[in-house]
Amino acid sequence: MIYRHFKYEGWLYALAFLIALGIRLTGLGALPLNDSEAMPALQALHISQSETTPVGPHPFYILSTSVLFLLYGGGTNFLARLIPALVGSFLVLAPLLFDNRLRPRSSLLLAFFLALDPGLVTISRLAASPILAITLVAFTVGFYNKNKLAHAAVFAALALLSGPSLWFGLLGLGISLAIYQLFNRGGSRSSVDETPEAESDSAREEAMRSSFSNSKIESFKLTPSILILFAFTFFSAGTLFLTVPGGIGAVFASIPAFINNWATPSGTTQGIVLLSLALYQPFALLLSIVALIRGWANGVRRIVFLSLWLLVSLVFVILLPARQMADLTWTLIPLNALAAIEFARHFNIFPDERREVAGVAFLTLFIWVFAWFGLSSLIWYPSDSPEYRLRFWMLVAALALLLVSLVLIAAGWSLRTARFGAVWGLAIGLGVLGLGGALGATGLRGMDFPELWWPHAVPIQAELLRETVDQISEFGTGDDHHASVVILGLDSPALVWALREHPVKVVKALDVSNAPDFVITPFEMDPALIAAYRGQDFTWRQTPLWNLNAPASWLRWVILREMPQSGEVIILWARDDLFIDN
Repeated sequence: MIYRHFKYEGWLYALAFLIALGIRLTGLGALPLNDSEAMPALQALHISQSETTPVGPHPFYILSTSVLFLLYGGGTNFLARLIPALVGSFLVLAPLLFDNRLRPRSSLLLAFFLALDPGLVTISRLAASPILAITLVAFTVGFYNKNKLAHAAVFAALALLSGPSLWFGLLGLGISLAIYQLFNRGGSRSSVDETPEAESDSAREEAMRSSFSNSKIESFKLTPSILILFAFTFFSAGTLFLTVPGGIGAVFASIPAFINNWATPSGTTQGIVLLSLALYQPFALLLSIVALIRGWANGVRRIVFLSLWLLVSLVFVILLPARQMADLTWTLIPLNALAAIEFARHFNIFPDERREVAGVAFLTLFIWVFAWFGLSSLIWYPSDSPEYRLRFWMLVAALALLLVSLVLIAAGWSLRTARFGAVWGLAIGLGVLGLGGALGATGLRGMDFPELWWPHAVPIQAELLRETVDQISEFGTGDDHHASVVILGLDSPALVWALREHPVKVVKALDVSNAPDFVITPFEMDPALIAAYRGQDFTWRQTPLWNLNAPASWLRWVILREMPQSGEVIILWARDDLFIDN
């Protein structure tokens, strides 16, 4: 079925893209690269410098970023994350390719949901992140849906180069499709969402005749030209036009990397994964639950499929031993799609009911803000104090007042007015909360305010360490990048990345006969270095203690983003003769 598009739709998509691009590029290089980001970034840097280096399981990221480094003449934190940020921004345009499945209004709303989702914002700002696989798969399926097979072949070839996350997403999507097909064998179900009140009877009849499962892409045929285009894209992009032959082998290395995720445990618990959905996507989660219940009750095919995809991908993340928050991003796609479908049902407000709906929305928002202030005040009192109990029951009373108010409005006025007003009031209140999470994920607040979506072990003083080495090198050698650095007993690609402009060696034992200008060691004092070196300690990898805190600490984090953190201390040893006083 072809749905009617509306005025300024293209401009609204452009606005969604600009919002996504702005929030993903702002302060992109502010946070230091952690170890998982620095390793592929270093490989890209070595390739740009014509050095022989193995290519890791993220060939698309490594090879494309190496071109940026080559053009710039070196690597920076901003350039190391630029490709994921750009690709993540283009994800908001993917719903355009599914407007025949989701309807134009739902597709446009999905674009804005994707642009502002805190999880998608965060992974779009990480080097070698799963956003590459998600976006490339989305465009592959989207162009296939539009019967543009040449475009689909190009994006499918690039998706194969995107990294281990591809297999995680395809496995979840494949299982969801299999379950959905089994579900369809049980009988015919309604294929479309409830038709909005504003649609005509003829549109309703046409919609009811359409079928989500039976809609076919006309005359799919895998022609030789499509295969040639796929192979050309795969080999040219996978080898950087034959300059890096090892890129093709990295594609197959992504499969063992994905399998290892099922054998290596991580510090991200199942509870944290589930909690993050309520804290970062509250409005989308609420809408998706309503859509899921309504869709299964009415047999709406598109909602049934999206809900299966949502549940399967979420179960995968929970069962995965090496789960990371980034793995949850495959779940965010169907979650936001369900939310967009449900939210689209609340735009058909009749002119004669706009004032009433606005009044209910204002009431909902007012009570919600009052409840939020009540929740915020709890962190300032001990949990066993009378003030704490008083404010807790005031919070409960505020939420009960909101519920009773909506029930009375539905009974005395109309259910439609109560429903529309409540949804729009929560859209503003919970939307602001989600927007705050998205802005916090950018790191603009600083590293003292950690986010659940941030990668583990962020090098907190990487910039200070680099500046110290540069200054001492300039004092001692006249060139801020000339002094040599030896890293002893530390496995940290982020440390090598931070000092990438210096000659850096990573060793297991120090050769005392060839004293380097700088030596970096763990915090333990090395007697062999005391006589000829001066040392300064730095806080290196810092990790929030998510798993070791009481509910009161979590409440403080929700309100103020404050969470105790553990830090790893290292020592920078500088040779005595580099200092001016010698």
